[in-house]
Amino acid sequence: MSANQLKTKSATKMTNFRWAICGLLFVALSINYLDRQVLSLTWDEFIKPEFHWNDEIYGIITGIFSLAYALFYLFAGRFIDWVGSKKGYLWSIGIWSVGACMHAFCGVFTESVVGLHSYAELVQATGDVAVLISTVSMYAFLFARVVLALGEAGNFPVSIKVTAEYFPKKDRAFGTAIFNSGASVGALLAPVTIPVLAKKFGWEAAFLVIGGLGFLWMGFWLFLYKKPSESKFVNKAELEYIEQDSKEEDAVDESKEEKKIPFLKCFKFRQTWSFAFGKFMTDGVWWFFLFWTPSYLNNQFGIKTSDPLGMGLIFTLYAIVTVFSIFGGKLPTIFINRSGQNPYAARMKAMLIFAFIPLVVLLAQPLGVYSPWLPVLLIALACAAHQSWSANIFSTVGDMFPKGAIASITGIGGMAGGLGSMLVQLGAGALFVHAENTQMTFLGFTGKPAGYFIVFIFCSVAYLIGWTVMKSLVPKYKLVKF
Repeated sequence: MSANQLKTKSATKMTNFRWAICGLLFVALSINYLDRQVLSLTWDEFIKPEFHWNDEIYGIITGIFSLAYALFYLFAGRFIDWVGSKKGYLWSIGIWSVGACMHAFCGVFTESVVGLHSYAELVQATGDVAVLISTVSMYAFLFARVVLALGEAGNFPVSIKVTAEYFPKKDRAFGTAIFNSGASVGALLAPVTIPVLAKKFGWEAAFLVIGGLGFLWMGFWLFLYKKPSESKFVNKAELEYIEQDSKEEDAVDESKEEKKIPFLKCFKFRQTWSFAFGKFMTDGVWWFFLFWTPSYLNNQFGIKTSDPLGMGLIFTLYAIVTVFSIFGGKLPTIFINRSGQNPYAARMKAMLIFAFIPLVVLLAQPLGVYSPWLPVLLIALACAAHQSWSANIFSTVGDMFPKGAIASITGIGGMAGGLGSMLVQLGAGALFVHAENTQMTFLGFTGKPAGYFIVFIFCSVAYLIGWTVMKSLVPKYKLVKF
């Protein structure tokens, strides 16, 4: 083969830089979920005794976080569409990393307000002083969580926007599944790192170390990210592959895709409400399992997150989620290749399959009397189904909306998901306190186990309800044109 032939072959061989960008999104989401998990893995064992918290206080903190996340999510998408993907992600991860680190100073703030200056003094406090400690610390953590929520709100809008920039429609669910699996990997790393850090160096160190990872990521993003047409790492062949949808008859002209869309106009379309309702019904399930599973293991089985068994259970849960959630993003592509279905039809078919899987959570409490491994495995299947569902529901936005509206629509859906999560977190916290105080009974379980059973029932059916309404609103694929 001549030198000219080699040169020609090299020039026509497609680069794969889109997967490097997908990898960056994956790492960012891993860091994101490490940040989110720090509180859930430290509050019950380390923070609760120090600040005299109960489930209701924790439910308020997680609920207000979800509310703030929802409100910021609504405007985050619009902000991302305005400033662009590169600046938008820098702002997002910078703010959430600051918010994560702020948690470490909540104890110092509480001590200064109540006039106590040691862990022992805080723990031994009683009466009105204990109430003051719990109240002040709650508001301090709420402030830190709100800052964290502000930054995190931009994560998915910009990630979905970047995925739409770097992947054709047929590959977007798979690309989304890959970076979305970062949530599972972050949650996977959390139980083997955070409790160890908290036990050895204090819970404050866990927040500082994990929160600091985001600042490191920002350097890689600054160096590597540009739009595909502007990137020196993307050759002509890869650019043509990325932009293949522009050749389809129903594709929107590129100049129109990047046009700024009036925000209020986004609410006119059934596609917007379909996406929003699907997020409203299901996001709270994922957040519940993320925030409450460590406490569930401690309350029902006496297993702490710093115990080897506790680490093993949480690690196994998210290992299963990580493996199976990636396949979930690939399933619509299989349907498209085999049957020639349009992306939306293939995605809804896949999502129906995933909507049935959480029904296994109905067996979590009954089987938990035999071993804690059984409910953890069932919760893992439900969480894996959620991540697969999430990858596909996010991709429906890119299927039906022009690129200039993707982040805005994602923000609207994220707001709806955050509101749904807030209701689940507040309701769960209040229910668990009520169940414990009244020793209520439900289907053979008493106290907190009865409360968990009630929440598990909701978690099991939420996806089928969400899918049914989504399908009713948008029965067939229809591209939105502004």
